[in-house]
Amino acid sequence: MSHIQHSNEPTTENFRDRIATVDESGKRKWIFAHQPKGRFYSIRTVLSWFYFVIFFGLPFIQIDGRPLFLFNIPNAKFIIFGKVFWPQDFFIFGMTMITFVFFIILFTAAFGRLFCGWACPQTNFMEMMFRKVEYLILGNAQKQQALQKAPWTASKTFKVVLKHLVFYLLSFTIANFFLAYIIGIKDLEKIIVEPVSEHMVEFSSILIFSAVFYAVYAFFREQACTVVCPYGRLQSVLLDKNSMIVAYDYKRGEPRGNAKKIHDQPLGDCIDCHQCVRVCPTGIDIRNGVQMECVGCTACIDACNDVMVKIDKPKGLIRYASENTIASGEPLHYTARMKVYTGLCLLVLAILSVILFTRKDIDATIMRTPGQLFQERGTDSISNLYNIKVVNKTVEPVELSIRLKDGRGKIEIIGKQFIPIEKEGQGSGSFFVVLPNTHIKNRKTELVLDLYEGEKKVASMKTNFLGPVQ
Repeated sequence: MSHIQHSNEPTTENFRDRIATVDESGKRKWIFAHQPKGRFYSIRTVLSWFYFVIFFGLPFIQIDGRPLFLFNIPNAKFIIFGKVFWPQDFFIFGMTMITFVFFIILFTAAFGRLFCGWACPQTNFMEMMFRKVEYLILGNAQKQQALQKAPWTASKTFKVVLKHLVFYLLSFTIANFFLAYIIGIKDLEKIIVEPVSEHMVEFSSILIFSAVFYAVYAFFREQACTVVCPYGRLQSVLLDKNSMIVAYDYKRGEPRGNAKKIHDQPLGDCIDCHQCVRVCPTGIDIRNGVQMECVGCTACIDACNDVMVKIDKPKGLIRYASENTIASGEPLHYTARMKVYTGLCLLVLAILSVILFTRKDIDATIMRTPGQLFQERGTDSISNLYNIKVVNKTVEPVELSIRLKDGRGKIEIIGKQFIPIEKEGQGSGSFFVVLPNTHIKNRKTELVLDLYEGEKKVASMKTNFLGPVQ
């Protein structure tokens, strides 16, 4: 995204034709981000611990013997809030994706990249786990820069090796829990306690995931947000001048400069200390306006507020605001537009929730047997042969019977009186529907068939009964 030049900004900045982490020759510039300190960073730290508890704790939560969440793509089995979803429920996933995209558009248009800075797994793991480990082992940003330039000594080797060892162990742990969301914590436990030779595919998956996570957090880092993630690039079309963003108040801050060094012109509140740049994990200068690389982490807000306190100036030179708020000088309001977008977000989430929680536990498909016409039963009845396929989404095996809703005929299941289906499994069978001639008025007669587990009706289906031409 190009540099945004405001009317009262100095015109010394060049047009931005590259991201902040790449130099003129196209070489990667390593970011040594200073550790922020302040109100927002403290809140994010607390929230990150809450996030880690959820991430590492959810696989252990079971409902009726099933995990709360499971995304078993190889077996096409998904569990959401304890409910099992199969390929037959694909339309629900389609609705989920549509709802998710719609929610992202509305949420971003109203609240900017709030998700990136506060809830995104990449940001949380990078800034609240791996970066803090890096500070602990290598020291602050200045010490890390000095260590990089220093010759390889025993001390430097020990610190660098220790950092990468801890990074890989953390990545290995994350990979295990990531796999737990795919195969379940019980199967993961088998991989851990049983011989590796019995689970080579699963163990290889853990190693691959570990390598990917390690590469991202040890080397790729902020590039995942600025190069790979499409969200930042979509930002330019999703945001407008009323969207909430992390913004620099150029009206109050410009022209920049230190009053102790410049005496011959009036200056704004920005003393050009570059503290906002030093703490930025993606290396941008927030004073250049809205940029693709900004993840809304609020580190620059904390850094700037700290400086404002020291120079006895009001906080909020960098703050949550909209472009129109900065231009008009008014505080950020929860506008009617934001209220409408929030209402629409809640509406689509409510619709999806209703779809998820009203989905039936027994799903059946009935078809007339291909190539079969009706059969005469004596002189007063006609029968049709049907095939039925049933999906049991519960944790208990069931035996289902079939009944005609209006009771005008009878059902003859071939082989058994019931159709047995294993827990979380599928079953099938064939049956005859026999109707008296007196109830057959047309070539096709619509039937309603009910499935019963004991005396409990669990599903209803419609089908056509084929009879002779009247």
